[in-house]
Amino acid sequence: MLEPVKTIELFQQPPSPQTFSKGEVIFQAGERGDVIYGIISGEVEIWLSDKVVETIHKGDVFGERESLHQKHQRDAKAIAKTDSLLAFLDREHFMFAVQQTPMFALEVMKSYSDRLRRLRHRL
Repeated sequence: MLEPVKTIELFQQPPSPQTFSKGEVIFQAGERGDVIYGIISGEVEIWLSDKVVETIHKGDVFGERESLHQKHQRDAKAIAKTDSLLAFLDREHFMFAVQQTPMFALEVMKSYSDRLRRLRHRL
């Protein structure tokens, strides 16, 4: 079974990942969330209300929640903590990947659940 980030790499369009430099904003709170990201290399900080709430690493996925809702806005900001290489899927390709590889959907849900659990323990 592939890690979620590898599945994202396989299904992404266009077929090239994006590079983000250290400190570069990946997305802002309030923006439309129509892309899910997977970290191929590097680290990404998730910010809520001007505070880092989580640092995610290689193999993690993020931005999935907003990709499930057609007009959902991001409620967090994501910033590259280090130079990072990110795979990505738009909503259409995300839904296709879920349909074609149900284990991908389960792994994304597990990743999201694990991250939510870690966040709750810190609060």
